[in-house]
Amino acid sequence: MATHTTPETRTLPNILICGTPATGKSTLSQTLQEQLSTSLPDFTYINVGDVAKEFSCLDEWDEEFQCHVLNEDLLLDELEPRMHPGGNIVDYHGCEFFPERWFDLVVVLRCSTEILFDRLKSRGYNEKKLSSNLDSEIFQTILEEAQSSYKHEIVLHLDSNSVDDMQSNIDTISSFVKNWLLLKGSLPS
Repeated sequence: MATHTTPETRTLPNILICGTPATGKSTLSQTLQEQLSTSLPDFTYINVGDVAKEFSCLDEWDEEFQCHVLNEDLLLDELEPRMHPGGNIVDYHGCEFFPERWFDLVVVLRCSTEILFDRLKSRGYNEKKLSSNLDSEIFQTILEEAQSSYKHEIVLHLDSNSVDDMQSNIDTISSFVKNWLLLKGSLPS
């Protein structure tokens, strides 16, 4: 029988960082992990795309969007043991298929469409993929998915337009981690 992680049994919080592609999820996640690990070395960065590739959690190639289709069931089976006892910063654009019990904080990064357009264009996205991602940001698709998939109090949306925003976001999330540990009575000295 699989062990299911819950906030009550975790020693560190699990954090999901999601948002439209090119909103800065990977940069924020990696920088956050580096900064947190100075006092909390057990924090781990998980790039869901890398895990999906490494453990063959991908299905057919989507010609229209020029990417593989994620096999969510295989991915969830691969990630489940990693989510206990906590301390994971999970980086993925989507969020609605992850079990609610996995996360203590769900961060949705938002970006102005002008900045996002430039970031997506620099990645070489085709017109269909670029347009679809811009529409997702305009219509707040990821934010709405997060708000409908997780408890309201754990969903946080943050702007991600600049380096200043990134530092502010790191400070905000680090403060959450500190408060979470204080509530658990396990803040390291």
